[in-house]
Amino acid sequence: MSALNGRPYLKMNGAGNEIVVLDLRGSTVSVTPAEARAIARARESHFDQLMVLHDPVTPGTDAFLRIYNTDGSLSGACGNGTRCVAWAALQGTDRRSLVLETQAGLLPTTRDGDVVFTVDMGRPRLRWDEIPLAEPFEDTTGIELQVGPIDAPVLHTPSVVNMGNPHAIFWVADVEAHDLARVGPLLENHPIFPERANISLAQVTSPTTIRLRVWERGAGLTRACGSAACAVAVAAARKGLTGRRVVISLPGGDLTIHWREEDDHVLMTGPVELEHQGTFRADLFAGAA
Repeated sequence: MSALNGRPYLKMNGAGNEIVVLDLRGSTVSVTPAEARAIARARESHFDQLMVLHDPVTPGTDAFLRIYNTDGSLSGACGNGTRCVAWAALQGTDRRSLVLETQAGLLPTTRDGDVVFTVDMGRPRLRWDEIPLAEPFEDTTGIELQVGPIDAPVLHTPSVVNMGNPHAIFWVADVEAHDLARVGPLLENHPIFPERANISLAQVTSPTTIRLRVWERGAGLTRACGSAACAVAVAAARKGLTGRRVVISLPGGDLTIHWREEDDHVLMTGPVELEHQGTFRADLFAGAA
C-alpha cells in the first residue's frame, strides 16, 4: 500500500504549466518514480511537474523541494512550480517571501500580488561542462548541432544554458513553423546532452519580447516552462538580440524575465492559479508501491 493514499494535494498552474503541489513536511514519506508516474497518469492530477515539499535541509530555508517530471525523473528546477509552491506555503500568513531549496540551489521567492510571484532563479551556468555537454565548446551562444540536411538544416546552432536544467535554444523566424513534437524527443536525447536537455524554439519579436515554445525534458510539450524562459532571456541578451529585461510569451501566458547586471541573477515574475484541491485515491497507486 502506498503511503500517499489519501494525501491531499493542490492542482495548480503557473502560466499554463501544469503543477501538482504535495506537502510532505513533518513526515518521512517520499515519492517513488513509479508513484510520480501514477499521479501524472490520472486526469485529475496530471502534471508537467510534481512539486514535493520536504522538511528544510539548509538552515534559513522553508522547505526542500523534490521536483518530478511526468516520466518520474527528477528535475533540478521549475520556476513556474516554485511560484505555485510559494502561493501554497504563504496562504494564511502575513509573510511576503520565503526561501525554497532544490538540488540545484536556493530559490528566494517574493509575493508581488495576490497571484503574482517573483522567483530568484540564481545565476545561469554557461560553460560547456556546466550545462553539461558531451564535448567542449568554447562559445555556448551557438554550438554545432543541426536538424535536417547539412547544406539546408531546418534547425541549427542552438544556444545552450543551464538554469538548474540543461536547455538548448534554437532561434527561428516562426515558432509555429516547426514540428516540435517530432524533433523535441530526438533532440532531448541527443548524445551531445549526457543529462538530456529541454528543447526550445525562440522567436525574437522585439528588443524586449520573445515568443517561445518548449519541449520539456521528461515531460514533453508544455504550455509554459519557467527555467526555459530564463535560459532564453539569458541567451538572447548574450547574443545581443534583446536587452536584459524581456517578456517571454508562451502558449500558456507571459513571464517577465530580468537578468540583473549587478549580481548576474535571473528573476522570473509570473502568475499562478489554483485549479482544484484533491486527495490521492488508493487505486491510483495499484502496482506502483
